[in-house]
Amino acid sequence: MLSQGGGGGMLKGKGGIRWWIISLVMLGTVINYLTRSVLSVAAPTMMASLHMSEQNYGVITGVFQFGIMLQPVAGYMLDLTGLRLGLTLFAIAWGLVTMAHALAGNWQGLAFLRGLQGFAEGIAQPGGLKVVAEWFPARERGFASGIYNIGASAGSILAPPLVAWAILSYNWQAAFIISGGLALIWALAWFFGYQTPDRHKHLSGAERAYIRAGQNVGQDAIGQTQPAVMVQKPSPLRILRQRNFWGMAIARFLADPTWSTLVFWVPLYLSTARGFDLKHIALFAWLPFVAADLGCLFGPALALWLQNRGVSLINARRGAFTIGACMMLCVPFVGLVASPYMAIALLCVGAFAHQTLSVNVITLASDLFAPHEVATVAGMVGTVANLGALLMSVAMGFLVAKTGYGPFFMLIGGLDLIGAAWLWLMIRPVAAATERHP
Repeated sequence: MLSQGGGGGMLKGKGGIRWWIISLVMLGTVINYLTRSVLSVAAPTMMASLHMSEQNYGVITGVFQFGIMLQPVAGYMLDLTGLRLGLTLFAIAWGLVTMAHALAGNWQGLAFLRGLQGFAEGIAQPGGLKVVAEWFPARERGFASGIYNIGASAGSILAPPLVAWAILSYNWQAAFIISGGLALIWALAWFFGYQTPDRHKHLSGAERAYIRAGQNVGQDAIGQTQPAVMVQKPSPLRILRQRNFWGMAIARFLADPTWSTLVFWVPLYLSTARGFDLKHIALFAWLPFVAADLGCLFGPALALWLQNRGVSLINARRGAFTIGACMMLCVPFVGLVASPYMAIALLCVGAFAHQTLSVNVITLASDLFAPHEVATVAGMVGTVANLGALLMSVAMGFLVAKTGYGPFFMLIGGLDLIGAAWLWLMIRPVAAATERHP
């Protein structure tokens, strides 16, 4: 008999191929975020080598965010080409572009390469969500999303020691070459290791039936449900007309500047504002991302805990987001405390809180839209989210030398509460085709 319970499906007699697949996605996400995080750790060294100012660095990170804003193009291509070929090509692209960073001779050339890398690496969220939508029943999607989102934090954890070792042993160029090469290796592993649930030869009949039984359904243009297995081209215009899309998009517009600040600015903050050298950055800059990993698991666990107490699926996601937003109120104190170690501790709490809320709002795309739309929706939401990150990065580049980091920590500490209120106002649970209860 197929268990319909939240935890039973993961543990009892269904097989584990779907968890192997999401682990492979997590590994790809690790490498994706490792390659994008190399620049932030190497920045103090590269700024001297390439004669960059903080304003130049802000522009470079902004160009990267602009590249990621093209996620709708990447997501749409993925919906058309399929996961196996699409993710392979994008991984090859971001690996080669990362390696090309070693050839940059000035900040303008580096900015151009970062734009290309942003576009290629923007496939991470659309690709991960599409895998979750195809391979997991609705009740398990939160945990599956949490698992692959661990890769975002893990990649940022690996960056400080890898970059410090590469710079101290060779030079900053070596860090980009090594990390880019890892992306090429993963592309081969994905191409030869992935198949759809219908074609995967190692997927048991029981596990396939369990996945299909729990799949969500979408809604067509006139509000009638359609089976999730129908294959259609996604309609961006139809998606844009739905308030649930804007509910997710604006919430992420407000939330994502936190993550871009952690990834791109914390190592530079520790260097310039707290006096850390490269070795100290390697020792401490990864700690917030360990906390973020824990948040990736706590977020879906919190949502499931709420569901087990009678809260509906969508409301459980929103409730977990709200609790994470409340925890973010510690972040404004990062710039106020005297101890650099207390500042790092507060950043750890903020990273934990951010991933607690982030994994829930990201997963909403697979709860509210049909599987054939998920990558496109995720890409379009990602564009709005990364616009917020772009504006924050450029503003920091222009203003941090004059105002310091304090105002920015205060800002990102409060934005998520606005995002939580927006989610409760805009998302309509009845617009989701099905809601899962224990």
